[in-house]
Amino acid sequence: MYPDSFQRLINQFSALPGIGPKMAERLVLFLFKQETTKIDEFIIDLSNLHKITTCTECFNITQNELCTICADKNRDHQKLCIVEESLDIIPIERSRAFSGLYHVLGGTIKKRDKDQLTTNALMSRIEKSQFDEIIIATNFTTEGDMTAMYLRQTLAPQNITISRLARGLATGSDIEYADDMTIRSSLTNREKFS
Repeated sequence: MYPDSFQRLINQFSALPGIGPKMAERLVLFLFKQETTKIDEFIIDLSNLHKITTCTECFNITQNELCTICADKNRDHQKLCIVEESLDIIPIERSRAFSGLYHVLGGTIKKRDKDQLTTNALMSRIEKSQFDEIIIATNFTTEGDMTAMYLRQTLAPQNITISRLARGLATGSDIEYADDMTIRSSLTNREKFS
């Protein structure tokens, strides 16, 4: 029905998470109708993805060695918030309830092997830093809870306050989709994780 290159582009879009064949078709048709300059900008931005990497300190997305949060000297360097993915940082930052540093695990225990997570780098980071509180901000899912329990056990010998987001977030919900007020409430009312 479509030319080969057009169909291949639809296939590329439909391979992305959350985008089915119909949505992929709509996206390609939308791009097809755009001016050449907009398409050229899109191509440049897409080709620049290979220049993006992860922060050497926290594993957040960055174009430099350190992400903007780790490089910011005005952040509270005594508080560390552990999240599953970089996307989880965005709503926490938007809530303006946390001004410390982050550590991105790269997933959960159930979805990945423990060795695939950044827990070794986390432990090394904790040993060389002066954190007085670690906030575990994994999602309230079975996998997130299992990962939080593993982290609590792993971090217990460190003699640092370990807390967990309050259950203002519904069980089974992802931090990525929570509104600002819910995140703020969860951070403000976080509980010591013992």
